[in-house]
Amino acid sequence: MYRKNILRSAVFAIALFALDARAQQHTLSYNAGHSHNDYHQNIPLLTAYYAGMGAIEADVFLKDGVLYVAHDRSEIKVEATLKGLYLDPLAKFYRQNSNKPYADAKMKLQLVVDIKENYPAVLAQLIKDLSAYPGVFNDQLNPDAIHIVISGDMPKPQDFGNYPVYFSFDGRPNVEYTPDQLKRIAMISDDLKNYTAWNGKGNPTPGDLATLKKLIDAAHSQHKPFRFWGTQDSPNTWIVLERLGADWINTDQPGKLKDFYLHKDKLTYTNPVAYSVYEPEYKVDGLHKPVKNVILLIGDGMGLAQIHAGYIANHGQLNISNVRHIGFSQTAAADAGNTDSAAGATAMAVGEKTNNRYIGVAADGRKLTNLVDTLAGYGIKSGIISVGDMTDATPAAFYAHQPDRAMSEEIAADLLQSKAEILLGSNQKSFLKNKDRELMNKLKAQGFQLSTQSSDFFKQTGGRQLVLLPDIDTRPVKDGRGDLLKASLDHSLKMLSANKPGFFIMAEGAQIDYGGHVNDLPYVVTELHDFDKAVAAALKFADQNKETLVLITADHETGGLTLLDASAEKGMITGSFSTNDHTNIMVPVFAYGPGSAEFMGTYPNHELFHKILKVMELKNKKKQDKK
Repeated sequence: MYRKNILRSAVFAIALFALDARAQQHTLSYNAGHSHNDYHQNIPLLTAYYAGMGAIEADVFLKDGVLYVAHDRSEIKVEATLKGLYLDPLAKFYRQNSNKPYADAKMKLQLVVDIKENYPAVLAQLIKDLSAYPGVFNDQLNPDAIHIVISGDMPKPQDFGNYPVYFSFDGRPNVEYTPDQLKRIAMISDDLKNYTAWNGKGNPTPGDLATLKKLIDAAHSQHKPFRFWGTQDSPNTWIVLERLGADWINTDQPGKLKDFYLHKDKLTYTNPVAYSVYEPEYKVDGLHKPVKNVILLIGDGMGLAQIHAGYIANHGQLNISNVRHIGFSQTAAADAGNTDSAAGATAMAVGEKTNNRYIGVAADGRKLTNLVDTLAGYGIKSGIISVGDMTDATPAAFYAHQPDRAMSEEIAADLLQSKAEILLGSNQKSFLKNKDRELMNKLKAQGFQLSTQSSDFFKQTGGRQLVLLPDIDTRPVKDGRGDLLKASLDHSLKMLSANKPGFFIMAEGAQIDYGGHVNDLPYVVTELHDFDKAVAAALKFADQNKETLVLITADHETGGLTLLDASAEKGMITGSFSTNDHTNIMVPVFAYGPGSAEFMGTYPNHELFHKILKVMELKNKKKQDKK
């Protein structure tokens, strides 16, 4: 019977955790933060107050008629008084906020006075001290008052009535309170370690989950909020406690807790309906045979965490994850451990590492021949596609040569020297209003046909194409961009596959990187899904063509993304970012089609250039005469 009860509890707990988030959770904000042992902060009170904590805790001792803030008597310092550190500044804030704890009237505040010993004397002194602030700490006079909650060494429940009604008390789950006593209880609290050995990593065991949930539910049945103390102080812990239904989140990191909840909408993404993925045929995958065409798909800023976030959010499937040959690219620039898109893309485009911000030139400033122009010597035509700025670093590295990625007009003018057949992206201004007023006429003279709408490009059947889209057309997917990347890749494949010597296409999912820079997980995942749909188009073409190699990689990782909570069943993912910049982490290289085995292993990013030339076996092919 005992084992059956344990099993029932485990099933109950698992079922609770599997409930839809909207049905099971009550959403917290940073105002649900409880600044534990606040006096140990480098700046007591102010750190928690400016982080918007709803509860601030101070341990107190009475010595020589003065209430001091300290964890034990040996810590007492003459300047660390309750009045000086907490009561005076809180009263000042209160008055500045028009008799409210915070400027935002929806935010509440309770000062938790944790009495370490001798509560009768401490409470008597506290009553005296609070009398100097009429209305500030007395919610009987003002419902917006800062609430005083007594914890630690407290009166027995039957003695609550001996103290002012503006005093509330920190209750315990194992105490049975009468209805009148319960009215004086501000919250129910207990030490987490009394119920579980869970250390904040992952989830508690199913049995412990059931115990913790039952405890919280019991407090809620009495219409009281619940708090655990003794908890680990990490985002994963906060997530689990919130999911269990805890009302207060114990923290020693008020600022971090605020940031977590303040940006929670950008750290969690749920995709309710998965899109279907393409199942490759694998008929020529990995075969050692010449490669005629190469499709290089670059997810800008896309690391393993971004890929896995997309995998979870698409309910446990991605087109990328169906690729079997996988390697790792080391992304460091020539002049720094971290690379930017300029150095990262240039390394892939020219086969040599360079400095950050450099486009198509070596670290010593030498102009380097890129892959597009190299392949043109063998009659192979190339397309460069981006759902971002066409003069931005990644696409620019495949057609331009400049010492600074910011030189957008000079980068645009470099198209005059490029052998690219198709160029598609936004930033019309750098081309159409270039300081070289004749640039567009010169490009037209070289055979480029200009399109300023994707619909016009999709009508073209041949010839050199310059597709300069309005910036609105490359807005984020979440804002309505649509399937521009996949559609542009499909049409470019249709046009370039008519070229008998072969083709090369670089297609960039530019805005995975944008989402990483602003630490916006929904932005990242929706862009990755858009990129992944282009991957499906490439894989499908490769299966039909049998002579095409598909490469999927990144120039670098952006954001230092860490994944925390996840449910492939719900398509839900929660993460955290460590930076708004690029990181040095290796990025994966997925390869599909003939020659794909060559891309396994770990190697510096500039080796991709040489590996592409190797699998295309160009050494045995005759170069075409320059026209």
